[in-house]
Amino acid sequence: MARLNADNVALAERIIARYPKPRSALIPLCHLAQEQDGWLSEEAMAHIAELIDCTPAQVLGTASFYEMFKLHPVGRYCVNVCTNISCQLLGGEELLEHAEETLGVRSGGTTEDGMFTLEDVECVAACTEAPAVQVNYRYFHRLDTEAFDELISALRAGELEDSVPPHGTLAKVRQELDGDRVANITAPQDQSKPVWIERAEAAARSGGDDS
Repeated sequence: MARLNADNVALAERIIARYPKPRSALIPLCHLAQEQDGWLSEEAMAHIAELIDCTPAQVLGTASFYEMFKLHPVGRYCVNVCTNISCQLLGGEELLEHAEETLGVRSGGTTEDGMFTLEDVECVAACTEAPAVQVNYRYFHRLDTEAFDELISALRAGELEDSVPPHGTLAKVRQELDGDRVANITAPQDQSKPVWIERAEAAARSGGDDS
């Protein structure tokens, strides 16, 4: 896999410029690299480290904490089947077994054509819509085995490209900020405390309740 391409380097520099400290852009740059390649390669992490003046190990240390960053190649579509308690009670385990049969891979595997990676995941915060499935973190609710097969067929046929972009794409519209609207423009050492903290501290000093 490659380092960031020229267009993404230019975009990375615009992202870094939003922050008073370059390292604050680490996570957005990891998302940018994953959007480029579909996963977060060692070469991309080394390039990010160069751009924000840290070590590749520091990039890896952050990226490896988050499940959404894939440190190995995955399919065009990551299919996450929830098997936590609500989904489990309503057929999540059975749905996962069916998904393995439909896709011909076990949980954690990728189909030979590189189209799908299947994952058994913890709660995806859709307990009222169980059993729930995510495809590239887009939700599909209350699926039975027939609905799952229809979803896979639609993905294979390219019928959901508008709503489910390839893995790594967080949004179809990229945020753009003017130069005077950078994130956290005040350097950390110069920031004042939020009003609610100052109010609470004043109340504590006076022994009263200012809420």
